[in-house]
Amino acid sequence: MSDAELAVRVDFDAISETLSKNGRVEIRGFGSFALNYRPLRKGRNPKTAGKVSVPAKYVPHFKVGKELRERVDLK
Repeated sequence: MSDAELAVRVDFDAISETLSKNGRVEIRGFGSFALNYRPLRKGRNPKTAGKVSVPAKYVPHFKVGKELRERVDLK
């Protein structure tokens, strides 16, 4: 395993650990990771067209930082 791969793996593990504790991670100039709550809702099974209940859950969310957005945005 290369040093870069190890560094990325350690960072992702730390982000996952923090999110699992309902925390938030901000990397300056890059973006932030947080959890978004999705309430209980009614969905549809595409195979049978029957209605199904989709349980409430928390999902990871990434919001890109201003500096990264500006560097990627090629005008």
